[in-house]
Amino acid sequence: MSHVFPRNMKADYPVAVAGEGCYIVDSTGKRYFDGSGGAAVSCLGHGHPAIIDAITAQLHKLAFAHTGFFSSEPAEALATLLADHAPDGIEHVYFVSGGSEAIEAALKLARQYFVECGMPQRRHVIARRQSYHGNTLGALAAGGNEWRRQAFAPLLIPTTHIAPCYAYRDRQAEESEADYGRRVADELESEILRLGPDSVMAFIAEPVVGATLGAVTAVAGYFTRIREICDRHGVLLILDEVMCGMGRTGHLFACEAERVRPDILAIAKGLGAGYQPIGAMLCTSHIYKTIESGSGFFQHGHTYQGHPTACAAAHAVVKTILDEQLIGRVKDLGGRLMTALHERFDDHPHIGDIRGRGLFIGLEFVADRKTKTPFPPDQARHKRFKAAAFENELICYPMGGTIDGHQGDHALIAPPFTMTDTQIEELCDKLQSAASTALN
Repeated sequence: MSHVFPRNMKADYPVAVAGEGCYIVDSTGKRYFDGSGGAAVSCLGHGHPAIIDAITAQLHKLAFAHTGFFSSEPAEALATLLADHAPDGIEHVYFVSGGSEAIEAALKLARQYFVECGMPQRRHVIARRQSYHGNTLGALAAGGNEWRRQAFAPLLIPTTHIAPCYAYRDRQAEESEADYGRRVADELESEILRLGPDSVMAFIAEPVVGATLGAVTAVAGYFTRIREICDRHGVLLILDEVMCGMGRTGHLFACEAERVRPDILAIAKGLGAGYQPIGAMLCTSHIYKTIESGSGFFQHGHTYQGHPTACAAAHAVVKTILDEQLIGRVKDLGGRLMTALHERFDDHPHIGDIRGRGLFIGLEFVADRKTKTPFPPDQARHKRFKAAAFENELICYPMGGTIDGHQGDHALIAPPFTMTDTQIEELCDKLQSAASTALN
């Protein structure tokens, strides 16, 4: 009997024993192509020597020093590297151990900022339906993933949610993309006015929606309008790049594609590439200096924040992405993968949409391609797809409730940046086999 508390107590998990490039090997010798990087984590694949060497070297010098007493060389170097490449004005980095912690820190920083500004009445957070911001209580409250929220609703802080920018489902036939983007963005202003402009603290969104919607990008101009509305009403814009950031979409920071700078930014997953658990919250100098000139103390903290070994690993990851010009490679590989997916699935009767940016791609499953009718929820086609893919030695990231938390299915693809053209074909072959088994 295993004493590990697993994610699913009714599942029988194989034991992973090795990682080799784009593959994970289990104890029976099966080699799984890691087509989703776990959960968009393993952007450099498995066993990358530069990252392993950086971790080993740091362990020989200093594994851990508590940030209540010390900074560390790896934390200083990583913060400088991130700030140097972040959007203009984002100059301060707060390290944590993962995405949910990064979002918790972002929400608490936003609140403390307004308290120190003399505006303690600003307390409301607005997010989007079908978003996902993490599983801790504050992050879960901010997110719009209904099935994750349901059991814990009595414990969650009150938040409100507006429509996502989900053109495949929600754009009306007579609307241009610009008109559609303006309409759904303007829901933010309506909600701010409903709550009272001087009571709203922040709006939080994923630049490319990951787990809950499956790599949905916003239409052009949507985030520009969102930024305008936030500025008009003094609301902080928090962008969650935990899944879509760190090169995944063909930009080091996903918001670069939108030409919008947030006030607070959250990253994780690809920051450590799976080699160490690490995330970060980044903020503008204005927010930082407001607190620095006030209390001088952010009322937050975790034991393992700024962990030297984790920071050394993340510094090596980001340096590798930049020095090996992997962001350009993501754009090229992403274009080739998207072309291959369209060639395979454009005529598939049960794949309604292929979408995404860079190496962050979603396939939405439908019962009828023409009408976009989803499969009945009780058929759980996403679970069937995951099982069929895994049986065929492919790791992908399917999810249900795509449309409204109840209806709809999709699969998310997020392979390593180091994938080859040959592996694009392997990935597509395995996806095609899973589709034949699970969707027909």
